[in-house]
Amino acid sequence: MKHTVGFAIAMLVFATGLSTPLRAQAANSQESDAVEPAAIDALNKMGTYLRSLKDFQVEAKITSEDVLDNGEKLQYAHKTTILAVLPNRLRADVDGDRKSRLLLYDGKSFTFFARRAGFYATVDAPPTIVQLNEVAREKYGIEIPLIDLFLWGGPHATTNEITEATDVGPGDIEGVTCEHYAYRQPGLDWQVWIQLGDHPLPRKLVLTTLTDEARPEHTSVFTWNLAPSYNDASFVFDPPADAHKIVFAEKKDDDDSDDDN
Repeated sequence: MKHTVGFAIAMLVFATGLSTPLRAQAANSQESDAVEPAAIDALNKMGTYLRSLKDFQVEAKITSEDVLDNGEKLQYAHKTTILAVLPNRLRADVDGDRKSRLLLYDGKSFTFFARRAGFYATVDAPPTIVQLNEVAREKYGIEIPLIDLFLWGGPHATTNEITEATDVGPGDIEGVTCEHYAYRQPGLDWQVWIQLGDHPLPRKLVLTTLTDEARPEHTSVFTWNLAPSYNDASFVFDPPADAHKIVFAEKKDDDDSDDDN
C-alpha cells in the first residue's frame, strides 16, 4: 500500500511554499496571467490573521486516500482537535480509522499517548510550539497535527512555487460564507475556502497529488473557536491506570513518518 496524501503535503503547502508573503510574479507573461493577484492577496491576508491568533481551538474533519499497488483507492477518516495557547501550550487529540492518539505540551514537557497501543512517552521540551515541532519531527519522526497553522509566516521561507492561482468565487462551508480559491504548483493541485469578513480563517482544504495517476485527495474541513475555555490541566497528561510508560525511540535516518496507532 502507498500512502500518497496526508499532512506532509499540507506542510509543503502551508509551511514552506507559502511561508512568506507571496507576489503574483512569474518568469513569463503566460505564467503571470495564470496567477490572479486577488488569489495571492487572499493567502497573505489569511496568513497575517493566523499569525495574530494567541489562543484558539480548531477541529478538523479529515479524509485521506491511499492508493494500492493495483490502482484501487481506499479512503480513511479521522478527526483532529487542537487547543493552542501561543507560544507554549498545546493539546492535540486525534481519533480515526487508523490512529487514536493524544499529544500534550505545557511549555516544559511533551507527551505522546498512543491510546490503542496503551503506551505513552514524555520528554523534556523546548520553550515554543514551533521549536517543539522541529525536535519532534527531526529526533522522533513525529509531526505535530495541523502544525501548518503555527508555521505560516515563519523564518523558513522558500521560493514561490505557485504557477496558477484562481479566485473561483463564493462558497459555503457548513453555513459559513467563504471565498473559494484554487492553486497549482509542481506535483500538487490544492484548493482552500477562506471565511469572508473580519476573520479570514481557512474553512476547507483539498489537496490533490499529481505525481500519482490515481490523483488521491486529502480533504480537511475546519471548525474554529477563537475564545476557547481551558486551564493548566488541559495541557497536563494524567495517564490511565492501564497505560504503560515507555521511552521515545529516536528516528532512524530512513524513517520519514510516525506509525499509525
